[in-house]
Amino acid sequence: MRKKTKRKVYKLINPIAHAIEGVSILPEKRLQNLRLLELAAIESFAKGKATLQDWQTMTAMLNVCETTAREGIGSEALEACQRLEAVLIESQQRYEKTLRMGITGLGLKAMRDVYEYADLQRQSIDLSTFERMIDKTMKKIRGKAPEVVEL
Repeated sequence: MRKKTKRKVYKLINPIAHAIEGVSILPEKRLQNLRLLELAAIESFAKGKATLQDWQTMTAMLNVCETTAREGIGSEALEACQRLEAVLIESQQRYEKTLRMGITGLGLKAMRDVYEYADLQRQSIDLSTFERMIDKTMKKIRGKAPEVVEL
């Protein structure tokens, strides 16, 4: 009896469809889900019923927006990102004292500004660039880059 090879058979991908998907803008359904998540977090902060999950949603949005702005895509967002960063740090300190997450009116405006910039950035770049920005953000956080603020 002869030996038989047990070679893996990989599913073939359509290279043209794969390339088109990479250069396309973020699909509308995924974009809508992301918007709903972020708007729900902003609304929770506005009503004073924010949770840790809402805080993490806002920090994730802030981090990706800031990285994208530093790469030159919507660089005018950096000022709003710095304001929101200060607001989130203040909110975190308030949570440690009172176990309630809350922000001021100026903080809420900073949140809405960063949300607007982040949404414009997502609409103006392709999917592969957006995923690259997310990866770059995660690597900066893991690598404890000098501009990363630890909380």
